[in-house]
Amino acid sequence: MALKRIILEMGTGNDLHGGDYTKAALRAVQDALHHSSLAFIRTLGLDIRTMQVEVTIGVQRPDLVDLEAVRTSLPYGVVTAKAVKGGLDVPEEDRHDRAVIAAAAIAVRFDLP
Repeated sequence: MALKRIILEMGTGNDLHGGDYTKAALRAVQDALHHSSLAFIRTLGLDIRTMQVEVTIGVQRPDLVDLEAVRTSLPYGVVTAKAVKGGLDVPEEDRHDRAVIAAAAIAVRFDLP
């Protein structure tokens, strides 16, 4: 058997004040999760504990994302998380503040024949 991707879902999130990359990342993950219903997993009798979940977060400062917080925000499966360069920072004029926009991609894989 081989791991096969059965779903890829995307989401976006932001932190409008404070420049918190983790907050924006968590909101992007929740946005992606709220676009999905994996009812077919129960229908097919698949074990959600064996589900492989790969989360990729795109932000301008990947080193500032708490990947453990992102990983533990997902309710099921064996979760891995990584942050890559992406997303968008929008500076506020004449201030030391910025809006952070994060993108999330969540891939779900099962070991299938």
